[in-house]
Amino acid sequence: MSFASRRSFLIGAATMVALASGARASNAAPNMTVYHDPNCGCCGGWVAHMRSAGFQVQVIDTDDLAAIKNRFRVPSDLVSCHTAEVDGYIIEGHIPALAIQRLLAERPAAAGLAVPGMPIGSPGMEAPGAANEIYDVMLFGPWGKRSYARFEGPREL
Repeated sequence: MSFASRRSFLIGAATMVALASGARASNAAPNMTVYHDPNCGCCGGWVAHMRSAGFQVQVIDTDDLAAIKNRFRVPSDLVSCHTAEVDGYIIEGHIPALAIQRLLAERPAAAGLAVPGMPIGSPGMEAPGAANEIYDVMLFGPWGKRSYARFEGPREL
């Protein structure tokens, strides 16, 4: 192989590697910031669920979650024990990673997702021996709210 053809081959190979690594980086889950009370154990379970789904999670402990929820305009009837922010969306409560991944893929015109309360069996709320609850993941925005997905524990219905 001549020097010129070897050089062309190496440049081409380097370009393909750079493109492939760029494609992997763009498919990575975005960073997520989670605000929660440092004394809440179930929030840690939900954070572990998000990390196992590939999200890069930063946790911020706060004693004033009401201020966070007000800042992000979480409707009072959708409130749960922690609030997160990911790629421009607000995530309130024990939402399965699958629903968040769908939200980020579809990019609806909305403020975010919420699971009000703390349904048994939702990520972070697992209770061995207890029956998983059926619950709705709500899509919300200035226009109101609607059901976005329905789950029984971790399983989408």
